[in-house]
Amino acid sequence: MNIVEITADKKKYLPLLLLADEQESMIDRYLDRGTMFALEDGAVQAVCVVTDEGAGVLELKNIAVDPRFQRRGLGRALVAFLLERYAGAFQTLRAGTGDSPLTIPFYESCGFRRAYVVKNFFLDHYDKPIFECGRQLTHMVYLERPIPLEVSRP
Repeated sequence: MNIVEITADKKKYLPLLLLADEQESMIDRYLDRGTMFALEDGAVQAVCVVTDEGAGVLELKNIAVDPRFQRRGLGRALVAFLLERYAGAFQTLRAGTGDSPLTIPFYESCGFRRAYVVKNFFLDHYDKPIFECGRQLTHMVYLERPIPLEVSRP
């Protein structure tokens, strides 16, 4: 498994990015200003995009795992990579997601805690309703976790 930074032709990964953010115009709002990483093992299996939000906050804007490789710890590996990569450079890793039983438990298992909610985010910013687990997403839930000052190695 290898994680590499993607610096060119980020739109090439749009099919994967759309798994985590269903509207291309929303992805366009952060893709160019974000730093993108791909997890590869022969082929790209997962991607993520992070942005510097200022005040020591790094925001995980998109994290997506190819459905063929889900439930193998790849999303967790990307989060661990980000924590190591940005140790000492940022204080907080933030992620925004819908209030879904698919995503909230994932983030919480990675050490994130609920921080705040933006009411009606999905209603106000997306062209079509988004459903997960048969439930329409309405509010954006932001979760945060500290980024270590340094990486501790055994």
